[in-house]
Amino acid sequence: MQLLLFTPNKLTGVSRSSKRSFLNVAMLLITLMPGSGNRVIAQDGNAGIKSTTKATPIQVVDMFHTAFGKHDSRAVHAKGFILAGSFTPAPEARTLTKAAHLQGSSLPVLVRFSDFTGIPDIPDTVGASHPRGMAIKFQMPENQSTDIIFHSFNGFPVSTTDEFKVMLEAIGANREGNPAPLNQFLAKHPIAKTFLTTQKPFTPSWGTLAYFGVNSFKFTNKAGQSQFIRYQIIPEAGEQFLTAQQVAKLGPNYLQEEIKERVANKPVVFKLYAQVAQKGDKIEDPSIAWPDSRKRVLLGTVTITKVAANTVAEDKTLFFNPNNIPEGINLADPMLLDRARAYPISVGGRQGAFEVN
Repeated sequence: MQLLLFTPNKLTGVSRSSKRSFLNVAMLLITLMPGSGNRVIAQDGNAGIKSTTKATPIQVVDMFHTAFGKHDSRAVHAKGFILAGSFTPAPEARTLTKAAHLQGSSLPVLVRFSDFTGIPDIPDTVGASHPRGMAIKFQMPENQSTDIIFHSFNGFPVSTTDEFKVMLEAIGANREGNPAPLNQFLAKHPIAKTFLTTQKPFTPSWGTLAYFGVNSFKFTNKAGQSQFIRYQIIPEAGEQFLTAQQVAKLGPNYLQEEIKERVANKPVVFKLYAQVAQKGDKIEDPSIAWPDSRKRVLLGTVTITKVAANTVAEDKTLFFNPNNIPEGINLADPMLLDRARAYPISVGGRQGAFEVN
């Protein structure tokens, strides 16, 4: 089914309620599109959580375009590169969850590395390209899949989607020459200020950074035992960083050029972990990172072996959704509900099915 066949192509000149009704249908259809790989989206995988977000999914996507400018690429992490490889589960993973992709057999994966922001041509050498992103699609039997999404900052700038909307609107105002709203927001949100101003140094490669899944999930094993976790993925090569002098000599697309050369020489390997929460840890607040002292359980090894198709069409179709989870994993953070509802809107927009503003 191709959403591109829908008409009218642009939903302008219609009421918001009519547009929203269309988008509700579109969200379902997008999950069934060829190449989306989203055949196991969990409709009730929310572990009893409820979103209190006032912003609609359309507004959530709109706010990224307010911050970064309008285009037909991804609303955020627009500049990226796709690779392929395999995932081999660790035996320890079965102690935490009965999720099918963590039960023993190796699976093919697609991995997309990216820069931050919704600016498709952002240079890799500017501060706004941080944090870097990493997304993994585990390709399971019978055309099913599950996804994990990370970025290279351990935490998130705000606690809620509504706060995030205000922050992005302030970034948009700053981009238009009015810094006052952003300055006021950051004065009241010190974690957001840290997120925007204290990122890691530049890295020589996407393959030499650690990445963090900032939202929480509930893992349940075959014995019915449940624990809350957050994902971490650590490069086997270790984290590596560049000096300012080294960065000054690099081109605007050095990360893509480097990862192509790196994977051609040898596999790029990451270890995937579940960081396990203890009593008192903030499960529903992604802005609060859990202490490094928390137990980490090895879930498996991601081995990236080759460059995948990187056409414009392929990148627009490839769809990572944090709500794309199998039995044995549940959402535990209300922000994940908002992300899961917004992602299909974003992918539909870049497919040309509709405009949301």
